[in-house]
Amino acid sequence: MAEKTSAELRGELLSLLQSKALKKGNFTLSSGKTSTYYLDGRIITLTPKGAYLVANIILEMAKGKGIDAIGGPTLGADPIVGAVAAISHLKAIELKTFIVRKAAKEHGMQRQIEGPGLVPGDRVILVDDVATSGKALLEAKTALDKIGVKVESAIVIVDRQEGARENLGKAGLRLESIFRIEELGV
Repeated sequence: MAEKTSAELRGELLSLLQSKALKKGNFTLSSGKTSTYYLDGRIITLTPKGAYLVANIILEMAKGKGIDAIGGPTLGADPIVGAVAAISHLKAIELKTFIVRKAAKEHGMQRQIEGPGLVPGDRVILVDDVATSGKALLEAKTALDKIGVKVESAIVIVDRQEGARENLGKAGLRLESIFRIEELGV
């Protein structure tokens, strides 16, 4: 099977998001804001095709940035990180992955950051499915800062354009998105 272009991957992902993940109604978002639509990224990232598309696009966006790892806040980043790990292995790209909990576990190893081998000085990119205010990404950055890991940027599938880019910018973090919400027809 021939490798698909970035434009082809994006086109397929956009179609999936529009047909499967975008819901209309009245919703309360994790940021506390209310909205007339909800974008359930996990509906896409927990499918084989969606995981494949998202991981390939994110790896392309990360190419040439000299990063050591990709990870993000649980739960939105969990399936993305797993897919990135698998696709990076298939492409022989040396890349660590990780997940950031909201708080350290109170049992076992009592970690807030799960994954093999992050060390002080590592350069990472945060990922998540959707960004509204950017709160989860900022919390993940704070946890990584505490262990000396340098967060280079954040990549999300969809930026709702409701303040995340500005909030992350204030913390010195650049937000990139595969799509802006208006590209989904909202």
